[in-house]
Parts: sequence; C-alpha cells; structure tokens
Amino acid sequence: MTNPSLLDAIRREARDARQSGIVELFNYGRGREGLIPLWVGEGDLPTPPFIAEAARRSFEAGETFYTAQRGLPALRAAIAAYMTRCYGAPGRAFAPDQFFVTTGGMHALQIAMRLLAGPGDEAIVPTPAWPNFEAALTISGARTVGVPLELSDTGAGLRWRLDPERVARAITPRTRALVVNTPANPTGWTASPQELQALLSLARDHGLWIIADEIYGRIFFEGGRAPSFHDIMEPEDRILFVQTLSKNWAMTGWRVGWLEAPQALGPVIENLIQYSTSGVATPTQRAAAAALEHGEDFLTHQLARLRASRDVLCAALSATGRARFATPAGSFYLFCAFEGMTDSRAAAMRIVDEANVGLAPGTAFGPGGEGFMRICFARDPESIGEAAERLAGWLRG
Repeated sequence: MTNPSLLDAIRREARDARQSGIVELFNYGRGREGLIPLWVGEGDLPTPPFIAEAARRSFEAGETFYTAQRGLPALRAAIAAYMTRCYGAPGRAFAPDQFFVTTGGMHALQIAMRLLAGPGDEAIVPTPAWPNFEAALTISGARTVGVPLELSDTGAGLRWRLDPERVARAITPRTRALVVNTPANPTGWTASPQELQALLSLARDHGLWIIADEIYGRIFFEGGRAPSFHDIMEPEDRILFVQTLSKNWAMTGWRVGWLEAPQALGPVIENLIQYSTSGVATPTQRAAAAALEHGEDFLTHQLARLRASRDVLCAALSATGRARFATPAGSFYLFCAFEGMTDSRAAAMRIVDEANVGLAPGTAFGPGGEGFMRICFARDPESIGEAAERLAGWLRG
C-alpha cells in the first residue's frame, strides 16, 4: 500500500505528473501470445549492423571513459554536415557549435523546458499531443495550455489543421514558449509552410520561444522532407530544435539525440547536461555518427516500407465504413476514430482482449484525444495487414 505521508513529502510537480496512458495499455497487454503491438512509437526493425559495428569498435578501442559534455566533436561535426545536407540553403551551412548531444530526444526536450519554463510560466501545445510535452512542463513547475487541432474536410479528404488565431488567443503574459511538433505524434499533422510562418510571426510579435520537435521530418510521404522552421527562420529567431536518432535509424534503445540552439546558450546547456547525465557514452556517439554519415539507404528502405504499411492500414480501415481519419502526410502514426466509440481507454483494452492488437488510447494524448486511437504502423506490411484485418473484424462484429 502506498504511504500517503511519503507522497505528501515530495514535490507536487513530481507527484502530479500524469501516468502515461500508453504505458498503462502496454502493461495491460504485455506478454499476450500472438498480440500485434502497435501502441509504442517504434518499429520492428533492429538497428542496422553498420551502426552497431561502430559502437563495437569503440568498445574495443577502450573508449569507456568520461566524454565531452556537449558531445564528441566528430559527432557534432557529423550532425552539422547532415543538417546542412537536409536543411541547409545556398550560402547557409550549420556549425557544430549549434548542436548538443543528449541522452535521446526526451533529454533534449527536458533541457529545453528547463531553459525556458518554470513555476508560474505557461507553454502552448497543439493537442492531441505526445504526453511527454505536458509531463516535462509539469515537472518543471510550468503549465501546459492546449490548443486543439481541428480535423476538417478540405475537399480532398480529411486533414488536421491548426488555427493560428486560436493560438494567438491562448497567449497570456505568462506564456513563454510554443511547443510545435510537426510531423506530429499522434495525429500525423504536418504543418504547412503557411502554418509555420503564422506561428513564427506570433512568436516574434510576443517575444516567445519556439520549441520545435521535428524528429519525424524525414518520415514524410509527399516527397523530400517535411516543411521546417529552418526554411523560414532568421538567425535572431528564438527557436530550440529537439532531435533524436531513434526513429530514422531504428535506435530507440540507444538513447541518443541532440538539441539545436543558438551558440550563445552553449555554456548554459553544457552545464545542464553536466548536471543531469554528464554526457552520452562514447560508443553510443560513434554509432550515432555512423547513422548520420552512412544511413541514407536504410532510411530510404524504411520510408518505402512505412508507406506500404500506411496504405495497407488506411485501405482496410476505410473499407469498414466505421473509421474516420486523416491519412498522415508524415510520422508513422494513424490517429483514428471508430464509429460508436466514446471511451477509448476501455475500447483499447477490449481490442487487446478481443482482437489481440495493442493500440494507444486517444485519451493518452490529452484534450481532443477521446474517441480516437493511435495506431503505430512502423512494422512490416504483412504484419500491419494482419492487424488491420483483426481490427476490421472487431469493428464489424
């Protein structure tokens, strides 16, 4: 039994952090024979051997000591080169001093929150949203202000969109930052250049920071990469970018990412890394550099596989006539409403029991999530096809 007096003795911000609804379902269905797990945001592919080999060589070379807090110079140079290839423009290259290696994207996010928001502060987050945004803000003592995305018919199908006027109305004297995740988890919303420009203009007008989570920017199904704040920002704009190696190169368990920030913040960010993790293990950083330098073929293969899985899933659910969704332009999630479903948490548990498929309930993603399920389709098309058949049967039955 939990001792209430112990809970009363710890900080409210830690005690009140909401339990993850994704983890709850994961724990509920864990170990079920034959279950197809589509609840967690990772794929079924292991890390490519050429990445693991770089870590093995590092271990064999004895690189097991303390490391540079900002990250190995070689990795930061590799990040700068990768970003220049993917996000640079004529005459504009990225510098290694803009990047700080972190223990995954979540660590980068926490550092960004600590830089910007504390007790009494507010940050605006488009919702439904990855629950870790709210959790990181809560633990910092700040408050999340959700602005709902809208699912509307554009004439060419359903699309998630963000109304900049609703964002503007949510800004108060306590607002410190806009948290913008695009392509988005869980909805697949991918901000248009016009939406990004509107958000950047609001940030400039009100002196706000933007925390840009663009980790799915390369997982984009409409050619090239997704639109980015990098396309429109000026050097003086206040933007922190959160990134990770997890999604593009099947490295979720390696826990390595980076924070991109103005170079003037370098000493402060270095301190925050020192006082939280004291740096990322050198073999992990060698693996990350290998992924960035030699990982384009794997990423191309994975993107084709994801597109096929997305199309199989969308076609099967659409054929039931009982599913409502916007086909995602980016990320590897389908955020889907099922006809007649009013309690997505209870329905997710029923789907585990009756269809042997694990989904994440929409309630795990905050306001606007009720009535939806998040389906991660980052698995082989055959497995996704089987899951879709089970879900279609459950919907019909």
